[in-house]
Amino acid sequence: MGDRDTAFAEYFAARSDAMRGTAYLLCGDWHRAEDLVQTAFTKLYLVWNRISRHEVLDAYVRQILIRTFLDERRRGWWRRERVGGEAAERTAPPDAPENRLVMLQALAAVPPRQRAVLVLRYWEDLSVEEAAAMLGCSPGTVKSQAARGLGTLRSLLSPTHSGIEKGAR
Repeated sequence: MGDRDTAFAEYFAARSDAMRGTAYLLCGDWHRAEDLVQTAFTKLYLVWNRISRHEVLDAYVRQILIRTFLDERRRGWWRRERVGGEAAERTAPPDAPENRLVMLQALAAVPPRQRAVLVLRYWEDLSVEEAAAMLGCSPGTVKSQAARGLGTLRSLLSPTHSGIEKGAR
């Protein structure tokens, strides 16, 4: 294995699990999350030699992941490829507590663009400006999509399951 392949393999081993978690939050299905991560890392590998700033790789891969997810939603891939029932798509690892399942199911019901903003802002802890740059939109759009996404989550979650209080952000 050459230096290029070794460096890529090391990066993949170190970061693929974190990216898989982000992908799961986007799509709500562990198998699709795996496919999204695989696609993102394949695209990264194709340009690996042209990347000179390896300190920004996480942001770059995250951007590929988000764009791949949104592109698939636009093309309707999720409608054609859906096999099995709703329960199969929304299962979480067996060690997850019940409130996590409820939150993940609610997040899966949030429209894709709003979900992408929520994942970037609150899971990945990106600033409004960083999320806007990653999504290719204005900071105002990120703010409005985040507000709408949080509103959708609030309406989907009962007060007993959500840690989200009305007005708390």
